[in-house]
Amino acid sequence: MSSGNSYLQQVVAQQERLESDLRSKRSVAAPAAVAPGGPTRGGGGGGGGRVQASQPAPNAVEVRVTGFGRWKTVIVPPNAFVVHTRRGRSEPLHVGLGVSFRYNPATDSYLVVPGAMQTILINAFCICRELQGVLVQAYVQWIIEDFSTAYRKLDFGDAEDPMRLVNLQLKEQAEAAIKDKVATLGVSDVLSDKQPIIEELTARLRAVAEGTSGDGAGGSSAGLGLRIVTVQIKEAVVSSSRLWENLQKPYRSEQGRIARLAELAAEEAIGARELAASRLRQTQQIESDRELAELRARNAAVQFDQEAQEQLRRSQRQEEDSRALADLQDATSRHAMALERSRAAEEAEIGRLRIERDTELRRLTVNGELAVEAIRAQAVHEQALLKLDRTRLRAEIDNSQSAEAIQAKLVGSLPEIVAKLPKPAELRTVTIGGNDTSTVGGLLAELASVVGALQATLKKP
Repeated sequence: MSSGNSYLQQVVAQQERLESDLRSKRSVAAPAAVAPGGPTRGGGGGGGGRVQASQPAPNAVEVRVTGFGRWKTVIVPPNAFVVHTRRGRSEPLHVGLGVSFRYNPATDSYLVVPGAMQTILINAFCICRELQGVLVQAYVQWIIEDFSTAYRKLDFGDAEDPMRLVNLQLKEQAEAAIKDKVATLGVSDVLSDKQPIIEELTARLRAVAEGTSGDGAGGSSAGLGLRIVTVQIKEAVVSSSRLWENLQKPYRSEQGRIARLAELAAEEAIGARELAASRLRQTQQIESDRELAELRARNAAVQFDQEAQEQLRRSQRQEEDSRALADLQDATSRHAMALERSRAAEEAEIGRLRIERDTELRRLTVNGELAVEAIRAQAVHEQALLKLDRTRLRAEIDNSQSAEAIQAKLVGSLPEIVAKLPKPAELRTVTIGGNDTSTVGGLLAELASVVGALQATLKKP
């Protein structure tokens, strides 16, 4: 088996498919349901004998309710158990298999349970005596034997599947019984002999479901009113793939040993025949090898002579080629040296010409710069001479001006002089006119008196 325990996976998948098939068959076979404690029906008035159809529920018993109002009749299938109670009665009115009855919704209640055999599928993950995991698959089939006892002790209240809770309880008890029994057995015992598990499971389930007959009426004082039909173990699988392989190894090893011994016996007989045939082949091979060795020696001698002659010819040819190559290399070296000398002479001449050119360029540059400086100095000198001539001419023009021109210029600049003077704190009057203003001297005297008065005013605190 592979490390993934594919057999275990196949068994689990098969179990899931079986459970799915049983659920689908149950849902098809049981299209209607009756609610515990009294079915729920759709209302509607009508004439007598009109059937009030119930809404079917999956996995429940199909019943029909006819009539209307207080005059209804519940029709139960022949394979279903029914219990019919009425308010004020301590005992049920009707108990049995396939019993139909009149029904008053105001005072009556009834419970319908399938009477067919039930099958419980069990997957018990157990721990055996060697503390190894084992999956035990089993199934239990049971049936209601005494419904008058069963409806009092069991819960059939699921509207969709009245047997669900009972099956779940029996399943849990069965799993517990299987686990208790497997815990006392070894792995090999569980895999080889499943009868002890079946006996233990059957005994426990019958003790719970059927009980023992008591002294009471009908012997219904013990048990649940059920009967265990059959208990079977389908499969027991080791959960660990490595342990499963180890359990298979002894048998496989024994079979391998038998096969190997048979192979060895056949190989021994074949080996004897092969040894004789090999001896004959080796004798013939030795003679053939000796003849071939002599033939190889002769061929080797001839080949050696030919190779020696060829080696001598090749050596002579290599020496001649080496001398020719040396002569060519010497001529090449001489030519390269001549080219190197010629290149050096040309480079020296080119360097000399480059130096002469650079010297001439520097000389021309210096001469140009000196000429520019001389022209710039001449221009500066000429500008200075022009300024001196301009100053001299302006002085001559000023000296040649008349008194009237000077007076007019002075009068024109008086507003500017007055604007720059400070605001007087007091007003003083200076009278001018005692001098002759027709001459420059007289005009200057008048101006001097005005300036003196102004200075006296500015010096006064």
